[in-house]
Amino acid sequence: MTDKAVLVASSLHRSYQQAGSDNDLAVLQGVDLEIQAGEKLAIIGVSGSGKTTLLNVLGGLDDPDAGSVQVCGTDWNDLDATRRASWRNQHLGFVYQFHHLLAEFSALENVALPLLIGGASVKQARERASQLLARVGLAERLQHQPAELSGGERQRVAIARALVTQPALVLMDEPTGNLDPHTAASMLDLLMELNETLGISTVMVTHDPAIAARMDRAVRLVDGVLEPAIV
Repeated sequence: MTDKAVLVASSLHRSYQQAGSDNDLAVLQGVDLEIQAGEKLAIIGVSGSGKTTLLNVLGGLDDPDAGSVQVCGTDWNDLDATRRASWRNQHLGFVYQFHHLLAEFSALENVALPLLIGGASVKQARERASQLLARVGLAERLQHQPAELSGGERQRVAIARALVTQPALVLMDEPTGNLDPHTAASMLDLLMELNETLGISTVMVTHDPAIAARMDRAVRLVDGVLEPAIV
């Protein structure tokens, strides 16, 4: 691991048993990846190639059959479930295609939740959440529940929630995939600005070559391994 690497994945393998069969489907077959501080990386590949599986392994949400992932110098394999959840809360953020906001909570409460889980006071959590929501253009929507927000606004809340703990790395799975083209372009502009100003590394799974082209580099998942991609 270099001094500035926030994530290092080494020789990752992951297989799943196919339904109704004794055969295993190999999804990851020796993935190596290193992410530097502040770097923006796109992961592309055809549907079913294993991009989401890879993202889940990188984030410690799924275990590889072999290999290792270090996040900020700590290997997921060295952490039990409780310590892993705590480390994830401190160092990682997640944004998905669907926002996964808690329907009964306001935008402010949804964004404050990771801080509360991490031990911040209610006052600290609300102040930080308010700041992030203002930064993503939702200062007037703090008390609105998800059902009262547009699709783009809900995704902005999800982005604020991912960033509120000031993680070293944010993992994104098609974060603009459920948005119309205009809203998606605006969302990408926001993500780029936040990456530049906050210095947070980004790994984004995307099908969109235009989005991949705006990252610092892109890799393609093919036959279970990563290779450089030209976008």
